[in-house]
Amino acid sequence: MKLTRAQGATLLLVGGPILVFSLWAMVDNTRLYFVTLLNSLTLASLYFIVASGFTLVFGLMRNVNLAHGSLYLLGGYVAYSVAGATGWWVLAAAAGFLAAALGGVLMQVLILRHMQGQDLRQTMVTIGLSIVIADILLWIYTGQVHQMESPEWLQGPIRGIPLINAYSAYRLSLLGFGIAIGVGLWWLLSRTRVGAMIRAGVDDRGMLAASGINVNLVFAITFALGAGLAGFGGVIGAVELSMVPGEDTRLLLASLIVVIVGGMGSVVGAAIGAVILGLAETYGLAYAPTYSVVFTFVILILVLAFRPRGIMGKAA
Repeated sequence: MKLTRAQGATLLLVGGPILVFSLWAMVDNTRLYFVTLLNSLTLASLYFIVASGFTLVFGLMRNVNLAHGSLYLLGGYVAYSVAGATGWWVLAAAAGFLAAALGGVLMQVLILRHMQGQDLRQTMVTIGLSIVIADILLWIYTGQVHQMESPEWLQGPIRGIPLINAYSAYRLSLLGFGIAIGVGLWWLLSRTRVGAMIRAGVDDRGMLAASGINVNLVFAITFALGAGLAGFGGVIGAVELSMVPGEDTRLLLASLIVVIVGGMGSVVGAAIGAVILGLAETYGLAYAPTYSVVFTFVILILVLAFRPRGIMGKAA
């Protein structure tokens, strides 16, 4: 595929400074550069897990759910409580996923199902729901910082890694979680009958219903999966980032950026968008902390200017 002159100029304009910076950073402090790279990829895995649920609900089903960040917070707090009561991380992770999935199903069945195609109403209602959920969680758990311990089999560092010597086993495991969830979602949507029904229901709801399939059930299951992924992201965040009021807004904003940059409805696009956001945030904090937030929005502006549908977005 040949690049146009404009695309080539854009690639040179963006890629040139990145290449120069990378060479300088590696020469200046090799270990810092590669530790920051791993930090970027593990943060990107967290963003992808949360945003993959968002891309199912918002990008694929066209439901504007701005309470997605609150479901992240709900999953994290529930997991923290279950882990404190039982000491089992796996049980806590399952509880966080199921709590958020149940919250998502109730939201879809009781509210959003009756607002199909009404984007403004969905936006306003889910903003209100996010405030209510966040305030209830603040009332129950107060404004203190809560952090859950990682499972015993992922505690401590992995040593002997070339160039960086040692790195957190738990953080490194996030790459595995992200890859497994990404491959699973791609397989579900592209290679299964359920995925075909989801895509068909989005494209032509009436035709799918006429074929004898319960569209409402398909959409409820999809919404549960998307919400559950937000809750599982909250479980990971409860260990890695801690749970505190305000994290819901930050993760919602990150999910929006990932979906917009990657392309609505694309799992691969969500992965690409998460990696770009993770790299921009982490390298920005490591090398230019004053301007780290600026880099994220510069990327968003460039993508919207040259790829309005996102990197992997397609025409409707």
